[in-house]
Amino acid sequence: MNRLSYRLIAFLCLLRCVVYGQTNYELNSGWQCRPIAQVKEAGTTISNLSYSLTNWQPAVVPGTVLTTMLANKQIADPFYGMNNKHIPDIYQTGRDYYTYWFVKEFTENANAGEQVWLNFRGINYSCDVFLNGHKLTDKPHTGMFLRKTFNITPFLQKGGKNRLAVIVYPPDPVGNPNGGQGGDGTIARNVAHQYVAGWDWIQPIRDRNTGIWDKVIVEKTGAVQLKNPHVVTLVPGKRHPDGPQQPATIRVSAELENPTATKQTGTLTYTLDGRTVTKSVNINARSSVTVDLPALTLTNPKLWWPHGYGQQPLYPMTIQFKTASGTTSDVEKLLVGVREIQTEWNSTTRSRQILVNGQKVFIKGGNWIISDAMLRFSPERYDAEIRFHRDMNLNLLRIWGGALSERPEFYQSCDKYGLLVMQDFWGSGDCNGRWVDPMKKDDQWARRKYPDDHTLFLTSAIDQIKMIRNHASLAMWCGGNEITLPQDIMTPLRDTILPRLDGTRWFIDYSNSDDMSFNFLGGNGDGPYGIQPVRKFWEYRTWPFNSEVGSVGVGDYESLERFLPKENLVAPQYSADRKRAKVDSVWDYHKYIGYDGAFAPYGEATDARDFGRKAQLVNYDQYRGLMEGFSAHMWDWYTGTIIWKTQNPWTALRGQMYDYYLDPNACLYGLHNGSEPLHIMFNPVDSMVMVANNTFSYHRDMMMVIKVYDMAGKDSTLTQVFSEIGPTLVRPYVPIGRTVRSLARDKGAFLSLKLLDLDKKPISENLYWLPDANGTYSGLQQMAKAPVQISTRLVSIEKLEVTLTNPAGSPVAFFNRLSLLDPQTKKRLLPVFYSDNYVSVLPGEKKTVVIDYTPTANSPLVSVEGWNVPEQTVSIGK
Repeated sequence: MNRLSYRLIAFLCLLRCVVYGQTNYELNSGWQCRPIAQVKEAGTTISNLSYSLTNWQPAVVPGTVLTTMLANKQIADPFYGMNNKHIPDIYQTGRDYYTYWFVKEFTENANAGEQVWLNFRGINYSCDVFLNGHKLTDKPHTGMFLRKTFNITPFLQKGGKNRLAVIVYPPDPVGNPNGGQGGDGTIARNVAHQYVAGWDWIQPIRDRNTGIWDKVIVEKTGAVQLKNPHVVTLVPGKRHPDGPQQPATIRVSAELENPTATKQTGTLTYTLDGRTVTKSVNINARSSVTVDLPALTLTNPKLWWPHGYGQQPLYPMTIQFKTASGTTSDVEKLLVGVREIQTEWNSTTRSRQILVNGQKVFIKGGNWIISDAMLRFSPERYDAEIRFHRDMNLNLLRIWGGALSERPEFYQSCDKYGLLVMQDFWGSGDCNGRWVDPMKKDDQWARRKYPDDHTLFLTSAIDQIKMIRNHASLAMWCGGNEITLPQDIMTPLRDTILPRLDGTRWFIDYSNSDDMSFNFLGGNGDGPYGIQPVRKFWEYRTWPFNSEVGSVGVGDYESLERFLPKENLVAPQYSADRKRAKVDSVWDYHKYIGYDGAFAPYGEATDARDFGRKAQLVNYDQYRGLMEGFSAHMWDWYTGTIIWKTQNPWTALRGQMYDYYLDPNACLYGLHNGSEPLHIMFNPVDSMVMVANNTFSYHRDMMMVIKVYDMAGKDSTLTQVFSEIGPTLVRPYVPIGRTVRSLARDKGAFLSLKLLDLDKKPISENLYWLPDANGTYSGLQQMAKAPVQISTRLVSIEKLEVTLTNPAGSPVAFFNRLSLLDPQTKKRLLPVFYSDNYVSVLPGEKKTVVIDYTPTANSPLVSVEGWNVPEQTVSIGK
């Protein structure tokens, strides 16, 4: 999906109110705003319908001040070029510059017996709220991660027309964006996200994301409101994904609030899998109560598993409170994944290992920052991003502590696609004092006590735990990024709050804690970061459960030109003598991380387009090698690894498997290959062909076929043998080093590894490009063209098959990028999902790629371009 499409969706969202049902709806259109400097009246006056809103401007809610300014064309896109540099920063302007009034009129009234509630899911950083001339807050509501609910029943107008006014104040302090990690660190004195003052992967967010950044919902109930249901699923024993299951236990509780002056009686009920559980309840006037319902035994349950290990069934659950007269007062609907998370210590690796439903799972994860640095969230974007991670064959995402607790829609997508989640709380070693840092305003002793308000932190943590705890994907809580929280925060959080409100998940005190992964290396221990010789991922032993390890991630030319002005599309020029690259200033502003000498074996880039093309070869090789190297040592060196990082919420030139505009690069498909559940691979250190089995199944009768192809396409079979492998194992099979080196000596070669089933169909395929005796890819630089033929078949309105055929006698058709194009602009449609990409086709063979996409008015075109395959564009059905 391109930028224009996103803007269209945003505009359409502003035109409507999303209706959740008969009793809930979101206030997400028709908001108006004005900076505080232009408003002299009090909120009690502004919230009166008689107050004129002439000269007020449209506002984006949910959104921030900057998203409103961008929508009103008062600033240029902060994600393009150097635009962000020219937006006034709050540190220089003062907080009033980004302090705004937001006003919304809506129609609502309360009939007899009804209660009307106004729910804010996130405001940054503090606010006062007014409705129809009444101030609803007795003091400013404060905290980015604290929901707030008002019972507005007494304040609604009899005629039904109402005006809501909210004044939103920025964080205090706002932090000096001096180029440090989190700027001068003082942004962390707030209970808020820290990256907004700048980090090594993003420039500062100029308003620090001040605004009503998350949903505003009006809810109507009867006399009793049902809140914060809690569902726990217990799955004893060691289970398998297939076949009949022993019973599981479901435990449910919920909070009930009675705001009325009379005692309420009734029944709390939930329904799951056709079974109903009920409990009678009495709630005193103006009070709340937490109700535990009787446990439910679920026979032969459909269990939820992480991606690669099983399916992700979700049970619909309805929870409701009915009054004694039988009237439904309030209803909540959930999707429940039945699973249980456990951990145990692996004494061999000296690290924790994760178990799901009694089975150990090798963690292949990615570090997630945030979906959008300006907090422009949507279920559609969440779904696309999590689907990309599923397509990388990952099974966990870690939510980094310098950002936020993710939104429920994020977890819904993780539930759907089978991604476990490790959720950090809001702290980072950079801002919170782990290291001496001359960029920081305060010393380590002062920073170690951040944030200023510990009570607010704990209150916010309680609230956020209740918000997301029901998701099957949520597997771990983590105190903070690379540092523990202050003891008077961590101790009650670990020992009291989490056991009381959850009690089913592992709590890690910080992201690289010895409790997670024993640091036998000394120092920081995680990494390595940046470009590495591929063999290093195989031979260098790092932390046994590595929370951060990664490499590069620049997209191709079409990705770069979305946010780099034409005059700045200049490829970095690396100097081997100086061991550094000459980098364009805009690339540098967008946090380019260097490829160093990685291009030299392919020939240095001639221009930005050639740079993007060769970068993909490096990207693919780096991330395939990373995950293969860790998988090769699972259960003896490692119990898991988490890549730093898999996505960027800004147009940064580092650490991403797809760009901000949701265009995947070869990193994604290198991971897709190297992380596949059953995978054949080549160890570059000892030249051994190995198989990694990240499934619970025993794989038998697999034919292992190992061939080498020269640059003309002539093949030599090294071996062909039947093999087998047990569940969750990795094992070596055959050394091929001397033969491979001999065949690759002159011009390099291609090493083809295949696992075939008894019907000769591929189970796993892998193709390596090997250098010549000098370590260069001289043969790749001279390859003849491959006459690839392309055919397409429309499977459904949203699914397309593309088959690439390489005739016998041809060279390998190497590294082909498939794209779906808009027929008018010839630009890529985004997001689009490919079953594989950057694919190579051996001589005399064919390869089919399945493409999922959102249908457009005009039938899209298919583009194929490879290393030695000139670009071809074909129509669907041709």
